[in-house]
Amino acid sequence: MPLIRLAKVSRRYQMGAETIHALREVSLEIERGEYVAIMGPSGSGKSTLMNLVGCLDSPTSGEYELNGSLVSQMDDNALAEIRNREIGFIFQTFNLLPRSDALRNVELPLIYSGIGATERRQIALSALKHVGLAERVHHKPNELSGGQRQRVAVARALVNKPSLLLADEPTGNLDTKTGIEILALFSELWRGGNTIILVTHEEDVARHAQRIIRIRDGLVASDEVLTADTQPAA
Repeated sequence: MPLIRLAKVSRRYQMGAETIHALREVSLEIERGEYVAIMGPSGSGKSTLMNLVGCLDSPTSGEYELNGSLVSQMDDNALAEIRNREIGFIFQTFNLLPRSDALRNVELPLIYSGIGATERRQIALSALKHVGLAERVHHKPNELSGGQRQRVAVARALVNKPSLLLADEPTGNLDTKTGIEILALFSELWRGGNTIILVTHEEDVARHAQRIIRIRDGLVASDEVLTADTQPAA
């Protein structure tokens, strides 16, 4: 069973008298352990696809199955529960709590999961150590560099051991050197068994993945599996 299965998924929006077809009967599968980049120009439907895969929105028609659960039929409460259990989100703008230190930011998903304080702290500390921030656990976001803030966001995404890491333009607010470091971290996480979907408009970023799905006009324009000679040097 694939981790992600979309079968003829469409998403339509009504804007006055006009119907916007953001996605048009998209069908695709993503297996456990894949590292996939989703690309497309502005207005292509890639953000709509990301929102559906991330259970932030529901399709107008078609089926979406995540880790064996038919999420296209779920209500808002069930979607919120599966988001917290199955998906770790990493955003371009980090989305950290500015008044909380790194440890507290990483603990947040565990609070929603009902994990006790002692266990929560140990899991969060382990996640921060895993992303190279063992010495920064009590620093607030404004005391961290952009790359360190994104590492905190990655640690937060990992703490619930989600089925899927979903990264939306994760290097967009970073300089080139720091962006490469974050992409190297993603590659390390993927080699460790994590399934990663990376949404980007940058070709050089997408080529760090193992597969590139290109979206255009609400359709899958191409689906390319990369070989070693088409990827950046490690």
